[in-house]
Amino acid sequence: MGRIRLSQNFQSHSFRHSSTSVYTQLSKTPIFSLNFKNPKKTISACMAAAMPTLTPTNFGFKNLMETVTIDVHKAEGRPLNVPLIAPFTIASSRLDKVENVAIRIELSNGCVGWGEAPILPFVTAEDQPTALAKAAEACEFLRQSPEMTLNLALTKIGDVLPGHDFASVRAGVEMALIDAAANSIGIPLWRLFGGVSNSISTDITIPIVSPMEAFELASKYRKQGFKTLKLKVGKNLNGDIEVLQSIRAAHPDCLFILDANEGYTAQEAIKVLEKLYEMEVTPVLFEQPVHRDNWEGLGHVSQIAKDKYGVSVAADESCRSLADAKKIVQESLADVINIKLAKVGVLGALEIIDLARSVGLNLMIGGMVETRLAMGFAGHLAAGLGCFKFVDLDTPLLLAEDPVFGGYEVSGPDYNFSNARGHGGFLHWDSIA
Repeated sequence: MGRIRLSQNFQSHSFRHSSTSVYTQLSKTPIFSLNFKNPKKTISACMAAAMPTLTPTNFGFKNLMETVTIDVHKAEGRPLNVPLIAPFTIASSRLDKVENVAIRIELSNGCVGWGEAPILPFVTAEDQPTALAKAAEACEFLRQSPEMTLNLALTKIGDVLPGHDFASVRAGVEMALIDAAANSIGIPLWRLFGGVSNSISTDITIPIVSPMEAFELASKYRKQGFKTLKLKVGKNLNGDIEVLQSIRAAHPDCLFILDANEGYTAQEAIKVLEKLYEMEVTPVLFEQPVHRDNWEGLGHVSQIAKDKYGVSVAADESCRSLADAKKIVQESLADVINIKLAKVGVLGALEIIDLARSVGLNLMIGGMVETRLAMGFAGHLAAGLGCFKFVDLDTPLLLAEDPVFGGYEVSGPDYNFSNARGHGGFLHWDSIA
């Protein structure tokens, strides 16, 4: 008990990897073998914010999964309810407050990992009661399981929480397991995922609001340094154009992402592009213009958008599995895939990222409405891999409260990740409902 083991294979052999796989992407990060005789010192070491000075060794996420064993001592999910500054309205739903699920996993050596299962009605398959029940099931499984490799633990969680129906909860549990393991060996997540960078810059979202509200938000975000605004559209074609004109007046130099959240028909989506062309406005991205199952419409809009207007189209709700991603690639249905951990889990996201990179398809990283737990994990992933053309990790900025302590530092659109172990952020567990 009270140990994390690295296999003899890791200690005595170097690893060779494919340069295209995010599983095997290397970073020169410190790594050491833990076998603590004093559990109290173990806990102190794991909670230290600064990463210890150790001999650098090539070490990536695949190595972590294959060589580190974990022994789960405690695991629990609790409601994570946070008020929003204002209601968050998109074409398919409206959210008045965040009702997610926080996951806490403590290993037998005292190291703790944190995760979050985001819940967004009509987008994620789970609601909060279902997510809590499935989280309890997964946590009970981990508590009853013997010591095992991280790879095996993640695989078994995939069996307990399979497919898209439980992807959000699976993502939360995966985050917590990976964070606990990274904490144990003293590696920040951004470095574990590749170490390309320790910072990202995000856009910020303007939900479906009135033209006046849009003007005020755009003015505020301009002063805060945001250069890319993501505008939620898809409910009313003429109203969307009016809002866009207001934003343009408030922030004339900004870049635009349009996100219809499945709200348009193919004909309406093309009409929007025509109107924007007349206004001499070219969005940098048009996200999910049509219903998730309207594959023909998605492909048609993508072709017209790219060939006639020079606009890239992103698949978001249409990409909920590796099979969906393969269909998008094989049939050239979109120019960009939006990766969200809550749609496919962490391991599923890495598979889709590998596929997209192998064929040169651009990537976007986004999320549901999340705190800095889930969004911080996604940010670590994006910074570490360095392969995302579009970054949409802004929803913690839309919350009225921040329940997360520590974690990344925020300066306008810029997020900076430190050398703190693992995620670097945590919750005061006793204050969670």
